Amino acid sequence: MNQPEASVQRRRFEGRTAIVTGSGGGIGEAYVRALHAEGACVVVAEINEEAGRAVAESLGDRAIFVRTDVGDPASTDAMAAAVMESFGRIDYLVNNAAIFGDMQMAGLTNVDYAYLNHFMNVNLMGALHCTRSVMRPMGKSGGGSIVNQSSTASWMGISGFYGLAKAGINFLTSSLAHELAFRKIRVNAIAPGPTDTQAMAKQVPLEFRDPLVASLAIKRLGTPADHVGPVLFLLSDEAAWITGHILAVDGGQITRI
Repeated sequence: MNQPEASVQRRRFEGRTAIVTGSGGGIGEAYVRALHAEGACVVVAEINEEAGRAVAESLGDRAIFVRTDVGDPASTDAMAAAVMESFGRIDYLVNNAAIFGDMQMAGLTNVDYAYLNHFMNVNLMGALHCTRSVMRPMGKSGGGSIVNQSSTASWMGISGFYGLAKAGINFLTSSLAHELAFRKIRVNAIAPGPTDTQAMAKQVPLEFRDPLVASLAIKRLGTPADHVGPVLFLLSDEAAWITGHILAVDGGQITRI
């Protein structure tokens, strides 16, 4: 009996265009590389020009860098226009950009108001800015799919203004799923648990990592690769009847019944 051939790389996104914000490194970079590998034209939408340009250039054909400040609606509008000029369509958006690694350590009762307003404008409103910028061209392309980056912090009452922003992302996801359904746009989110990235290393000292891992059902930190499959699934036609859903990818950190 002949043995089956080795599996061929799936190309679920051939001929489509995907934007990933904050994809100059970390989890966002993993997303944009995976989408490119599956045939998509990809947009590295990143405020850090050096990092974003390096990722796009390393991918080669079907990849562009667009400097994007998600906290500024004029910037996200310009990003969408640049994508349409380069690729002629927008099919997917991953709202990954956020302030985290360099986030100030403060509580809700003592965080500086100016900083808080800037933080929320990026970490919460940034997803709305990008969505509003792409929704019309996405609808004209026949619809599409948006995945927002939430966090298990959204369900933890000890996460301060970071958790507050991510709880807002969850609400935004559900609300936009209903508002954009008529455009044939699905909106979902994933909520990563503790993930081994440079950003996490800045926020979580080494001495806290062992207790953190011990609290998980699966006793290890996540990796960017752990989040790629869930995001690509939610973007793809395999999830055609899923919208308004928040998927925890967290090694069992949060249990919801």
